[in-house]
Amino acid sequence: MLKLLRSNGINKLSSNLIRNYSNKQSVFQALDTFPKRHIGPDENEISEMLKNINTSKLSKKNPNSLEQLIEYTIPKDIRLNRDLNIEENKIIGENQLLKDLKKIAEKNKVYRSFIGMGYYGTITPHVIQRNILENPGWYTPYTPYQAEISQGRLESLLNFQTMVSEFTGLPMANASLLDEATAAAEAMQMCINISKSKGPYTFLVDKHCHPQTIDTIKTRAEPKGVRIEVIDSKEFKFTEDVVGCIVQYPSSNGVVSDYKELADRAHQANALVVAATDLLSLALLKPPGEWGADIALGNSQRFGVPLGFGGPHAAFFSTKDKYARLLPGRIIGVSKDKQGNSAFRMALQTREQHIRREKATSNICTSQALLANMSAMYTVYHGQQGIKDIANAVHRKAIILAEGIKRMGYTVLDRPFFDTVLIITGDKTDMMIKELESRQINVRQYCSKSISISLDETVTSADISALLNGFSAHASKPLGLSSPEQLEKETSSVSVIPESLTRQTPFLTHPIFNKYHSEHELLRYIHKLQKKDLGLTTAMIPLGSCTMKLNATTEMYPVSWPEFNSIHPFVPANQSLGYKEMFESISNMLCEVTGFDGCSLQPNAGSQGEYAGLMVIRSYLTSIGQSQRNVCLIPVSAHGTNPASAAMVGMKVVVVDCDANGNIDVVDLKEKAEKHKDTLAALMITYPSTHGVFEEGAKDICDIIHSNGGQVYMDGANMNAQVGLCRPGDIGADVCHLNLHKTFCIPHGGGGPGMGPICVKTHLAPFLPGHSVVKGVGGERAMSAVSAGPWGSSSILPITYVYLKLMGGQGLKKATQVAILNANYMASRLKDHYKILYTGSHGLVAHEFIIDLRMFKESAGIEAEDVAKRLQDMNFHGPTMSWPVPNTLMIEPTESESKYELDRLCDALILIREEIKEIETGKADRKNNVLVNAPHTEKVIVADNWNYPYSRSKAAFPTPATIASKFWPTVGRIDNVHGDKNLVCSCPPLSDYQ
Repeated sequence: MLKLLRSNGINKLSSNLIRNYSNKQSVFQALDTFPKRHIGPDENEISEMLKNINTSKLSKKNPNSLEQLIEYTIPKDIRLNRDLNIEENKIIGENQLLKDLKKIAEKNKVYRSFIGMGYYGTITPHVIQRNILENPGWYTPYTPYQAEISQGRLESLLNFQTMVSEFTGLPMANASLLDEATAAAEAMQMCINISKSKGPYTFLVDKHCHPQTIDTIKTRAEPKGVRIEVIDSKEFKFTEDVVGCIVQYPSSNGVVSDYKELADRAHQANALVVAATDLLSLALLKPPGEWGADIALGNSQRFGVPLGFGGPHAAFFSTKDKYARLLPGRIIGVSKDKQGNSAFRMALQTREQHIRREKATSNICTSQALLANMSAMYTVYHGQQGIKDIANAVHRKAIILAEGIKRMGYTVLDRPFFDTVLIITGDKTDMMIKELESRQINVRQYCSKSISISLDETVTSADISALLNGFSAHASKPLGLSSPEQLEKETSSVSVIPESLTRQTPFLTHPIFNKYHSEHELLRYIHKLQKKDLGLTTAMIPLGSCTMKLNATTEMYPVSWPEFNSIHPFVPANQSLGYKEMFESISNMLCEVTGFDGCSLQPNAGSQGEYAGLMVIRSYLTSIGQSQRNVCLIPVSAHGTNPASAAMVGMKVVVVDCDANGNIDVVDLKEKAEKHKDTLAALMITYPSTHGVFEEGAKDICDIIHSNGGQVYMDGANMNAQVGLCRPGDIGADVCHLNLHKTFCIPHGGGGPGMGPICVKTHLAPFLPGHSVVKGVGGERAMSAVSAGPWGSSSILPITYVYLKLMGGQGLKKATQVAILNANYMASRLKDHYKILYTGSHGLVAHEFIIDLRMFKESAGIEAEDVAKRLQDMNFHGPTMSWPVPNTLMIEPTESESKYELDRLCDALILIREEIKEIETGKADRKNNVLVNAPHTEKVIVADNWNYPYSRSKAAFPTPATIASKFWPTVGRIDNVHGDKNLVCSCPPLSDYQ
C-alpha cells in the first residue's frame, strides 16, 4: 500500500501537500482565512511550476515570479497597477464573514407570504435538501455533454421531462428553462418560427397573465418588431397576422377558465395557443394538452424548491411531438451505447446556438438542472397519490378561507379557483394590506379595489386563523366562533371546479414515481444516481471557457438560510433590507472588478447577460437618435451565444476574420467598421480571446469601434484571466456580462443555475433593466425586464458575495495569477507531446489553452472525442472538445487545482499520446484500440468474454491513480445518431434501468 501511495505522488508529508503557516502575525488575527484554501498550489509548488515555465529566459527582472509571468502574458497598456479596492484588503476569516453576513441576512423579515404570482411556499423534503441542494456530488458537475459520466442527473432530468409531459398532457418536454417569464418569451418566438410567416407578427397576451411574464414578453418582442396586444382573452381576435396567444391557467387572479373554445378558434386561424400553468393545479385540473394548448410552460418551484427571493427555479416547457426540433433549451433523450445498452444523452444538440449561431431560434446555453432535479425528486418522493393529496389539501384550504371571508361580509369572486382567492375590498384595500402586514402577513393587492390570497402546502390552521382575524378587523360582520376546522366540516361538500375542467386522466404512472416513497429508498436512489456522475468531488473538470473552480462550502452555506431562501420576490421593500444591502455591496464590488459604473443583477444566465447588454446598447442608441444602428461585428472565434444574442435583439451580424495566430484580424475589423460606420451598433469581443490568448491592441480595437459610432460589448466568459490584473472598462468596453457561475464561484449545478449580471459605463446605466412589479429596479430610463425576478436568481448571490469578501483585492489578484500560472505550467509540460495551437507574443497562454489533435485523424484515425472518452477511463472529465477549433481540446485548469491534480492530468494526456503512437507505429490496431473503444465500463471489464487486443488492466487501470481509486463510467460510448433518429424523451420501461 505504501508503494502504491508513493506511485501516486503522495508519499511524503512535504511542503507540496502541507500549508506553511506564519507565526509572525498577531495571535488575534484570523487563521481561517480563505485565499490559501481557494488557491490550489502552495508557495513551494508555485515556485516549482514557475521554474518549469522558466520566464527568466525572457527577462532577468523578477526572475521566475508570478509578476514576471503576468508581465509577459498581459499587454502592458491594459494592466492594472493597483490592488482592487475590495474589503480594503482586510484579513477576515471564514467564520467571522459568515457571522457578518448573518447579521445582514437578519435584516430581511421572513413573514408569511400569500402573494402567489408563480411563487409559493413549499416544503423541501430534508432528504432532498441535504442530499441534492447541499450536496457537491450534485451541484459541482458540469452540463452533461459527456453523457457516459453523467448518467445520474440525465436520468433525473428525464424524470423531470416525464412528469412535466404527464402533468401538461403534451408529449415533448425539455429539461427546464430559466424562469416562467423567459419561457413565455421563448414560446412567443416558437410560435413565430412554427408559423413560417415572414411577418408582420402579432402575439395576443391575456391581461390576466402574471405581470412579470407580460413585461418579459414585451421586452423580447420589441426588437423583433412583434406587436403585442394585451387584452382579456375573451376579446382575442385571430386575424391573419396573429401567430399565437398566451393565457394563464389558472389565471393570475386565481380564476380557472375553460379555454377549449378559444383554442379551437385559434387553430382555425392557424395560430397556436400557449398555456402558462401551474403543475400542482394540474393534479386536479384538465391538462392544457387536452383542451387544445400547443405549448405549456410555467414554474416548477412549488415542487420542493425554496422561494429564494425569486430564484433560481426551474421553468418547465412542453409541446407536441411535431414541434420537437423547435423546442428551446436542452432535451434529454434515450439512445444506446456501444454494447447496445440503453443510455441517456442530450438530444438534438444540432439545434444549439453554438452550431446555428445567428440562425439559432434561441440563445439559451444553460438550464436550471439542479432545481429541475430537486423538483423531479420531489415528484418521485410523493408520487401520484402524494401530489394529489397536496393539491387537494391546498384547494380545500382555499375553499375554507373563501367561506370564512364571505361570512364576514366581503365579496369573493364567484368563479372556479384552485389555490387563489380574490376578495373585493373596495375602499378598504389599502387598510387591509396594512392590517395584514402588521400581523406579519403578505398578500397581493390585485388592483386598487381587490386583494388576492394564494395558498400553498405550508399553510396551517393557524395561518388560516391569522388571515381570517386580519380580515375581521375591518369586516361588516363578525366571524363568530367559526374555526378553520369547523369551516372545513361545513364546506366538505363544496366544489368550485366544474366537472368539465376536472382532470380525468391518470399521471405519474411510470414505476419510477411509484417505488421511492420511503426516505430510505429515496436516499438510496439519489445516492445511486450521484455515483454515476463525475463532479469536482472526483476530479478536476478542465473544460476550457467553463472555469470549473472550487465551490467552497463556506460560500454555499448561506444559501440554505431561511432569511435568504424563504422570502417571496414581491414582498414590500422594508422586508428585504438585508438583500438590498447585499445587492448593493455585490454591485459595487463587481463594478470595481470590471472598471464600470453601473450594474444590473437581473440576468439569470450568461446568455441573458449578453441579451440584456445588447438591449441596453440598443436603448441607448435609440435615445440619442441613432436607432438605425443595427450592425453587430462578431469575430469568427466568438461564443455561439454571441451571434444568437445579437440576432435576438434585431441586430445584423457581420463576421470579422481572425488571423493565422487566432487573433482578431484588425485590418478586416477596421474595414468592416468603416464600411458600416453609419449603421454600426456594437462589437462583441471575448477577452482574453476564445483561443486562450491576451491579444495585443485591445484598446486600439475598442477605439476603432468608438470612432465609427459603435459600442463595445465584452463577453465575460474569460473574466477569470482578468480579475485584479486588468479591467474591461479600462480597456475600452462599454458593457460586459459576468458569469458568476464561472469566475465568481456559483456552482454549475450539472447544467444550471447560473447568473449573468451586466456592468456598464455611465452613459448606459440609465437603461439598465427595470421590473413591472418591483419599482426602483434598474436605471432612470430603464428598459423592461429580461427575467421574471427583479434580481434574477437572488438566493445564490450570497455565494459570490462570500467569495469576493473573503478573497479581497489581493486574494483575487493572486487567484488570477495562479489561474494563468496553472494553464502555462500545463502547456509547458504538454508542448513536447502536443502542439499548443495558439500562444501570445512571448509564447505564453492566458488561463486556458488549446492542444491540436487534427493531425492524428490521418496518422492514427484518432479524433478529439476519442481522447476525451479515454480520459474518462483515467478518472477525468474531458476538456472542451472541438471548440473553438474543430478536433482540438481546450483546457482550463483554474486556480483551485493543486499541482498534484495538474500533473495527474498531464500524465494522463502524455500517456494517451503514447497510446496514439502505438497506433501510428502499427503496434495497436487502428480500428480496435483503447482510444476508439473508450470508455470501458465495469460491466465490460468483468465480462467473461474479452475480445480486445489489449489487456483489461490497460483498458481500465492505465494510471496509478485509477488503481488507487477508480471512477467507472456506467455506460459505454453513446450512439448519438441513433438517439436523434429514434427520439425518446420520457422515461423508458423499467427493464431498461436494470
